[in-house]
Amino acid sequence: MAVQTEKIQARIEPALKDAAETIFRKLGLSSTDAIRLFYKQVELRNGLPFPVEIPNKRTIAAMRELERGGGKRFKTAKELFADWKR
Repeated sequence: MAVQTEKIQARIEPALKDAAETIFRKLGLSSTDAIRLFYKQVELRNGLPFPVEIPNKRTIAAMRELERGGGKRFKTAKELFADWKR
């Protein structure tokens, strides 16, 4: 008995498609495999397999401050963690 399948069509920016397919090849996946994997994870988790959230006001303010060149900058993670301890 043959497995029934459905066809999916999507429009994707060429650069995004190329970048994603390069990664898929490194993982040994075709685009079809990657889409099937994504759909299976959606089914298993009953939602997206990664968090998708609308940032709160505090996060938006911090993002805007960084876009304006504000905020602290660190050269290493060690410097960042040392600053947290203060």
